[in-house]
Amino acid sequence: MDAVRLIVASRRALAESGDTPEVMAEAWQAHSLAQAIGSRFAVSGPPELRGEALGLTELAGRGCGVLEAPSLDIGALRAAQLTGLGDAREALLCLGSLLGEVGIALVGVACAADDEGTYWQCMEAIDAADESRDRVIEMLRRLAVRDQKSLVERDLA
Repeated sequence: MDAVRLIVASRRALAESGDTPEVMAEAWQAHSLAQAIGSRFAVSGPPELRGEALGLTELAGRGCGVLEAPSLDIGALRAAQLTGLGDAREALLCLGSLLGEVGIALVGVACAADDEGTYWQCMEAIDAADESRDRVIEMLRRLAVRDQKSLVERDLA
């Protein structure tokens, strides 16, 4: 399945999640998907994005690491269903939105947390989502620069 469809599915599942364990499981899924997308960009994406994509992969992996991995069948793991990136710009725009929504959802969980462990897990995962989103924004900026260069070169030809 392409990245945008998986991101849309993740956004829907996050919006429909109710209690703390569901929200945290969906946050983990989102970080895992961001890690897979970053990895795919690092290997086969536009060359201008590869460095930032590696950073995205690392940061999203940190987000997975601070959250407890949900027990899922391999078929339920959205990151494992990633077959392609599709349109890079659209995938990055959607991923940035997902990461922002993850941060907001985790703020809600952190504010309602009864124990310090859950609170700090959420805070670390929020930080990872925020930093991952920063990488996505930088990747979008680099795409825009590349596209602008292409237009200028085409106009000069």
